[in-house]
Amino acid sequence: MGELISFSREEEELDLDRMSREELEAARRELREKIAALDEQEPEDMESEEYELWADQHEALEDMEDELLDRLDALED
Repeated sequence: MGELISFSREEEELDLDRMSREELEAARRELREKIAALDEQEPEDMESEEYELWADQHEALEDMEDELLDRLDALED
């Protein structure tokens, strides 16, 4: 397996309240691309440390996407 996809601390600290709808949607598209790329790298051995690291990264990206979706929903109200 190749290296896990990296994402910067900056992405983890996005100020969602200051982002426009367009910026939020662009950030979500980028996260979806990273999740898709990470999915292609899923380790086969679900009991391995490599899989645990992969799963942690996958969950972090999904959590960021959920936050973006929540903010987008709030903009609709």
